[in-house]
Amino acid sequence: MYRDRAVLITGIVLIAALAWVYTIREANAIYAMHAGMDMSGHVDISWSTEAAIYNLTMWVVMMIAMMTPSIAPAVLLFAKHSRTQQAAGRPYVPASAFLAGYLLVWTAFSVVATAAHWLLEKYGFLTMMMEPSSAKIAGVILIVAGVFQFTPLKHACLKHCRGPLDVIMHGWKPGVLGALSTGVWHGAYCTGCCWALMLLLFAAGVMNIMWVALISIFVLIEKLAPRAEVIARIGGVVLIAAGVWMLAR
Repeated sequence: MYRDRAVLITGIVLIAALAWVYTIREANAIYAMHAGMDMSGHVDISWSTEAAIYNLTMWVVMMIAMMTPSIAPAVLLFAKHSRTQQAAGRPYVPASAFLAGYLLVWTAFSVVATAAHWLLEKYGFLTMMMEPSSAKIAGVILIVAGVFQFTPLKHACLKHCRGPLDVIMHGWKPGVLGALSTGVWHGAYCTGCCWALMLLLFAAGVMNIMWVALISIFVLIEKLAPRAEVIARIGGVVLIAAGVWMLAR
């Protein structure tokens, strides 16, 4: 069991590390490519197939980098529960399938985010540097994300994200497909909890590594720290205040 736990932790760390390396490398490449160029104005663009695939890949890997660390406790809990099921004479289900289901949901979210990214660039709300074209746009996004922190949906999804045992036990199904579906179910709760926080990437710059890291840390704190609802509301107040300041400025 300890060997399985060590292998799982190593795998999760490796996945997250590789995703972060890719994200940081691409962010540096984007900023280097546009260094010295005026990308602040509106450029009416039509993405090629290659550009769409590149941006989708960027979003998928970035979501993996941001969300994999926060799912680690749930993956370890799933593995423990699977061993318990095996001891009771039921087939062992690999925790990797649960993780794959979880990341599959964030891949689907990345498809939606990529479409939103294209539309925002097409209509001039984002510059070619993937940053908001005006402070007002950033302010509105900050306020929307802040308000969501106070909604019942946010706190219902956060409750499930913080207590994955209930999802794992009641959503348990045999086999790899069963583990995959349980991971999808848990991922759906996590997406419902965090989608508005991901909107902040459109307010700060899609590949702004500092903001990518800050959002990742806040998601991790919300899921693991005590008094999560209080933390969520404090975050909401800060975001709303920042949004109002951006609009007033």
